[in-house]
Amino acid sequence: MTKTALITGASGGIGRAVARRLAQQFNIVIGYNTNESDASKLEKSIIDSGGEACCFKADISNPADANALAEFALSRYGKIDVLISCAGVSLGALVTETTNEQWKKIFDVNVSGVFYICRAVLPSMISRRQGHIINISSIWGMAGASCEAAYSASKAAVIGFTKALAKEVAPSNILVNCVAPGFIDTDMNSSLSGGDRQSFIDNTPLGRAGIPDDVAGAVAYLVSDNFTTGQVLSPNGGIVI
Repeated sequence: MTKTALITGASGGIGRAVARRLAQQFNIVIGYNTNESDASKLEKSIIDSGGEACCFKADISNPADANALAEFALSRYGKIDVLISCAGVSLGALVTETTNEQWKKIFDVNVSGVFYICRAVLPSMISRRQGHIINISSIWGMAGASCEAAYSASKAAVIGFTKALAKEVAPSNILVNCVAPGFIDTDMNSSLSGGDRQSFIDNTPLGRAGIPDDVAGAVAYLVSDNFTTGQVLSPNGGIVI
């Protein structure tokens, strides 16, 4: 029986690359919130390539939506073998200029959203005593970034949550890991000036920006591995070592 992968934020650059990488082996549930057009295009491209995929709109910062997304995946395919939490938002701002609303939003999506969808998916994985969960963090969750304190704090929280959850569910044979990408060419980084972009590249030992497929490769590895849990795999070109 074909396995099923549920991917939140699958209409974005990293989520889309992950979905395409896994579509040869998994039924893909494309979780999205605002970008219905790109989600539909991704669904069509997977199906046209001989795979199986479906879309579901959900704001995972809302626990009811997260529950509905998990229930949809289970009703459609009967099980969830892999959960990949790619949904996220960024914020570039000084701490003194970060509003209460901005702080709350970034934690609602980046942290609470990961918690809600994991909580929704776990009972079915525990009952089957198997599963993989992969949460997408960032190098800034490892090292911190000036003028991105809120974002860095939220991504550090994802790492801490991942490590704790890995210990909690290991007796149920569920593996939980984190991928912390470096500078990746995605829509999230498209607002950077040419100078800022070049600065990231200049500070990356491999001398280039990452692409979404670089992150998808890390995710694919963790999905295929059965003895790695509670770890942070960071495809970053050497910018954080």
